[in-house]
Amino acid sequence: MLRDRVFRSWTARLASLLAAGAISLLAVGCGEPAPEGHDLDSFPVDHIIVIYLENHAFDSLYGGFPGARGRNEPGAMVEQVNTSGESYARLPQPLNEGSPHNPLRPLGPDERFPTDLPNSPFPINKYAPLDQRTAAPIHRFYQYQLQTNGGKMNRFVAYSNAGGLTMGCNETQKLPLYPYAREYTLADNYFTGALGESMLNHFWLFCACTPVWKNAPANIVAQPEYDSSGKLTGLKKDGEVTPDGYVVNDVQPYYEPHKPGLPEDKRMPPQTLPTIGDRLDSADVSWKWYAGGWDKAIAGEGFSGQHPAPVYFKQFGDGTAAKREHLKDEADFRAALREGNLPSVSFINQLGVYSEHAGSSNILQSEEHAVELIEDVKRSSYWDRSAIIITYDDYGGWFDHVPPPKLDRWGPGGRVPALIISPHAKKGFVDHTQYNTTSILKFIEWRHGLKPLGKRDAEANNLLPAFQTGDEH
Repeated sequence: MLRDRVFRSWTARLASLLAAGAISLLAVGCGEPAPEGHDLDSFPVDHIIVIYLENHAFDSLYGGFPGARGRNEPGAMVEQVNTSGESYARLPQPLNEGSPHNPLRPLGPDERFPTDLPNSPFPINKYAPLDQRTAAPIHRFYQYQLQTNGGKMNRFVAYSNAGGLTMGCNETQKLPLYPYAREYTLADNYFTGALGESMLNHFWLFCACTPVWKNAPANIVAQPEYDSSGKLTGLKKDGEVTPDGYVVNDVQPYYEPHKPGLPEDKRMPPQTLPTIGDRLDSADVSWKWYAGGWDKAIAGEGFSGQHPAPVYFKQFGDGTAAKREHLKDEADFRAALREGNLPSVSFINQLGVYSEHAGSSNILQSEEHAVELIEDVKRSSYWDRSAIIITYDDYGGWFDHVPPPKLDRWGPGGRVPALIISPHAKKGFVDHTQYNTTSILKFIEWRHGLKPLGKRDAEANNLLPAFQTGDEH
């Protein structure tokens, strides 16, 4: 079986591959030479495919992965405390959030879970198998900072809307994507680009930037509270926009698709900053943003995809040739594989039901859909020169024991899994290099000789340690 074959391959190579994990790369800018062992002219990847899943922390999915920084390492079983700093005797019973997308309604205790869970990460699949939905723990910009508590990682429960659910960890070995993580490369030190939830992290994948909404409606402007040292201590009022006009939580785009009938002043103004799409266009490199459900959306039948980033930008506005050219349905990605017109760079947002977002999907169905996409690529003529990067836009409110690094005001955010799947990826390898979402941009920019979008992607570690060196091909 595939799993057995992957296990034999992984164990045979583990010792040598772990040594390779110590590779450290300097930032590579436009026009600078490739790192040693990675000559750009001979690098065997022409097609980069980014599959952006939703809302799971590393510990919640891969905490049981062999050789990774998981739940078994010292200090990983972090005891949670309340807002007064007192330890919980037991975790509060997990709650159902009562979301319209959640079949566990109405709001209240999730009776699948006991009332006496110990104060530590717990095996969630004992109560909610991979094919069942759960509530979605809160995972917004300010709440994440409160949950991490200055790197102590001990207030996830205190600032959750789902009780102790946030501490639930899935059975790693039963994940549909697990065999691919074992056969290829799993990055265990990869963080989301920004603090908090999905939309902002889609921006950081597309423009390495935080959107701006000056003079936003007062009812969506947050009122955070800080102590004398500048540490966030609470929220007088939550909101989508910071007091100085940056959008940090999910809002609707100015352009279609958005909620039907939404007034202009309730939509974020079109953004104008440069994007990776603009960089690729200027270099005549083909790219597409594929979104599940896109064709239905443009036909006026609603949209359940996840934040297609280009529609937030003026250069991809309604009626533009750029929007028609670059925004496509996920079905078009599969057609491109079959018909021989796959772009050099593909971004894929899966349909809500396949997104892996708790509350609106389940892990099993979502990952099985991702497996279908992987296998489509592997069966295509493009496989030999492709690299698939599967990662998550945000941590989804789930506990992780590794504090994120501090790079700037926006992040990085929570630690999430990242899989690099390619004939040229290291086999059975756990990559400990520190990455964040902008490392994907760095890899794309390096591969195509593009200028960085900003400081963060310019200084990010490239994904090259996940690939075999020239001598290993």
